[in-house]
Amino acid sequence: MNLHEEHKQFKFAPIVIAFPLYFVLSLWVIFWIEVNYDLFFNKYGIYPRTFTGLRGVILSPFIHSGIKHLFNNSIPLFILLTTLFYFYRKIAFKVLLYGTLLSGLLTWIIAREANHIGASGIVYLLFSFVLFSGIIRKYNRLIAVSLIVIFLYGSMIWYILPIKEEISWEGHLSGFLVGIIFAFIYRNYGPQPIRYHWEDEEYEDILDINDNEANEINDDDLSTNSNDTP
Repeated sequence: MNLHEEHKQFKFAPIVIAFPLYFVLSLWVIFWIEVNYDLFFNKYGIYPRTFTGLRGVILSPFIHSGIKHLFNNSIPLFILLTTLFYFYRKIAFKVLLYGTLLSGLLTWIIAREANHIGASGIVYLLFSFVLFSGIIRKYNRLIAVSLIVIFLYGSMIWYILPIKEEISWEGHLSGFLVGIIFAFIYRNYGPQPIRYHWEDEEYEDILDINDNEANEINDDDLSTNSNDTP
């Protein structure tokens, strides 16, 4: 990859802002509908190890217990989605879709018997993916992004542990683990570190050949000079 390809790869596109914005707004619209029409969507969350509970794998990210729960998820969700779509645009939808399904399914397998709701599983999925993906790729720009994510949301790591009974730490843990797995699976997809010509083995071989030829020429010159000496 050269500098031109890098700039093209990280070129801004409307989807970088549009999709995260629409996604977060959809969560608020659904919450408004639930409150305004006195509905109860919690029953559509992930209920572990039951057939009907599987519907929550898809539906649970759109359901929140209250405005505080929704607000706490909205800001990191918007920031991390924007980060994902800017730096990992080619694989962003795969990470989001497959990651949401897999982390939801893992929650369904390991969680306590309760309705697990909220988009926090996706937040942990994105946090983990962005964090480890930059480190695994050994790409300076993406490592810097990883460090920023740690600075902003590093304290989230504590909530993959059973600290509070009312928090679905199982969903957090599932999203976090799936994010790590996806960082490895997609490590060769999307942005890659810039590799210069002088880093290639072929280039090193050419340099070695040139050095050897130069040494042979110097040896020939020395031999000629020694023969010309009276």
